[in-house]
Amino acid sequence: QVPLVESGGGLVHTGDSLRLSCAGSERTFSRYAMGWFRQAPGKEREFVAAIGWSGTSTYYADSVQGRFSISRDNAKNTGYLQMNRLKPEDTAVYTCATGRRMSSATIPEQYDYWGRGTQVTVSS
Repeated sequence: QVPLVESGGGLVHTGDSLRLSCAGSERTFSRYAMGWFRQAPGKEREFVAAIGWSGTSTYYADSVQGRFSISRDNAKNTGYLQMNRLKPEDTAVYTCATGRRMSSATIPEQYDYWGRGTQVTVSS
């Protein structure tokens, strides 16, 4: 059973918006910080955004600051990534992850659970 399941990806145009969802379970989501990462073809996986388990702390990569917004609904064990003013360079597979004991939300190796990802393609 996949611990986290992403949805909401798709093909959009420059300037459009998308909202990604990350569905977990009580075992894989509750009381865990959540992060979003992305990986474009031929590139390293990069940190996009993270949110603490209570939802009060958020962190963003400089490249998405002001355009993306991360949130979560712990009652539904679901997290979100609202992506506005999308650019072609945002094209990537977006993957969510959750972790409990992390010193840095930007380091993938510190997360405990991962989804399989959802493709986001932004055409110019």
